[in-house]
Order: sequence, then C-alpha cells, then structure tokens
Amino acid sequence: MTVDIKKAQDVYKDAGESVIFTTLMLNHKDLKTEKDAIAEFSDMSNSIINSMRIRDPEAQAHIAWGFGSDAWDYLFPNAPKPKELENFKEIKGPKYTAVSTPGDIFIHVRSKKMAVCYELMDQFMGILRPITSVEDETHGFRYIEGRAIIGFIDGTENPAGIESMDYTLIDDDPEFNNGSYAFAQKYIHNMEAWKSLKTEDQEKAIGRHKFSDRELDDDEKLPNAHNVASKDEEGGVEHKIVRMNVPFSDPAKDITGTYFIGYSKDFAVTNRMLTNMFTKSDRLLDFSTPITGNLFFIPSKTTLEKIADGDY
Repeated sequence: MTVDIKKAQDVYKDAGESVIFTTLMLNHKDLKTEKDAIAEFSDMSNSIINSMRIRDPEAQAHIAWGFGSDAWDYLFPNAPKPKELENFKEIKGPKYTAVSTPGDIFIHVRSKKMAVCYELMDQFMGILRPITSVEDETHGFRYIEGRAIIGFIDGTENPAGIESMDYTLIDDDPEFNNGSYAFAQKYIHNMEAWKSLKTEDQEKAIGRHKFSDRELDDDEKLPNAHNVASKDEEGGVEHKIVRMNVPFSDPAKDITGTYFIGYSKDFAVTNRMLTNMFTKSDRLLDFSTPITGNLFFIPSKTTLEKIADGDY
C-alpha cells in the first residue's frame, strides 16, 4: 500500500527549537469518563493544532501523540490492535539495561517557540488532566548548531524529507496504515566524565569527527562505537528509523540528558537497534543511563476519527 502523508501525524525529523515530551497515566477508575475524554481529545487535538498554526504560522508547531499497549487494551478492549503494540520488554546487556517504564498516553510537541508548546499543552491538558496523572514531563531545547548535548551533530543518517515517510508510516497493517510506532527513552548523562575525554576519544566512541561530522574509517572507531553498536543490519541490509535526540537540562542541579524519540513503521527495527546497543555495550552507555523506556502507537488521522466517533 502507498502511504498517505496527509493522514499521518507529525512523525518525521523535526526536532524543533523547543520541545515538550509528556507521558501520562490514565486513572483507570471510570472507563466511560476516560474513554469520552479520549474521544474528545481525538476530535479536538487537530483543531487545536490547526488554530495554533493560524495564530502563529512562524512557530512551525508539530505534534504527535498516541497510546501505550495497556491503555489501548483498557480503552478499546473489543477493537483491533496494532500488531506490534505491546509493552516494551527491558533489554539486559552484560553491563547496562534498557529499562521498561509505564506509559498510557504520550505527547510530543515541538515548535520554534516554547510559548507555543506551552499553549498547546495547556489546551491539551485541559481535556486530559481530569482523567490522567503525569508519569513524566520533559522540556527540551535545540542545542548549538543542532548538536546533541554531547557535542556531536544529531541525525546525520536520518532519512530526509518525504523519504522519511517510507520508514515511519505503517503500510502493512490495513486497519492502522499511516500510523507509526514511537519509542521514547530518557537518558541522564555523566557530563563531567564525558567532557573529561579528549576529543579524539569522544570521536572514537561515537564513530564520527566531532566538528566536521564525517564518519571515521572503520579501523579508527572503537568496536562498540555508537554508530556501530546502534545499527540494524538484519539480513545484510541496513534498516533505518527516524530518530531525534533532544537535549534537556537543569544546570544548577547538574542534571543533563537526552530524550531519544524514534519513529518507525516497524518497531522490530528499533528493538533490534536497542538490543545491539545494550548487548554490545555501546561505548556511549558508559556515560548515559536510561531512566525510561516506553513504546507507543501513534494513530493516523483516520484512526483518530474512529476513536472520536466511538467506533472503537
């Protein structure tokens, strides 16, 4: 099937100048009330977004939101289910673990202006706050030159432009085509230890030159360099997803990290990348500790219309 961009949420590469990631838990107390609120949100969210784009077109607001596996089962027990939607299973490596944490509703808002992110989230939560509690809220920013907080250019190997839709939009699950899978993972960095490395040692750990962003020759990289350990070459072919690494920080508290979001049409690809990273002890994990890990389904606008109409 050919995917239809017009029916998809914003699941392409656009990290934005300002970002809010929010993970919510449903109250699981009153199914009818919660399902009615979700139907209202499914109906109203696109109007809220369109209104904001009219009010401030320069802000370039982009939004994607969706459901965790438990939330789907709770809200829509008699409906079909996206075939890869399940609770993320933790991945234990010899040194580090990709943890699994709860999440029912996930919202990813980005814009050139934090005021626009705030306005959108404030309106969204006006609908969702009575039926949810907050599991995590992270405010991110665009770092200098679009670099990750560790100083390297982010997303060089990402599919670009319209091409990205070939990697993010589901095309083999007819009920849920034009949807996407989002994997969200929040890392805290040991920035003091990372900054203590010489630039050439950082480059060997990442597998790229820090300033020019050119890839190192294979014999210059560490065997567990990040761009080696995080690849998925199942079947001898490199598989890709659309990924964004968004910096966040509370500098006075010495808390700095990266919020990783990966959109894909096939979560198995993302999961293999994660498995490779943790089983191969990706060198970057010596400085980066994952504290969350959740998988979400990002519905197409067609699916959101069905939810709004009570068809599920």
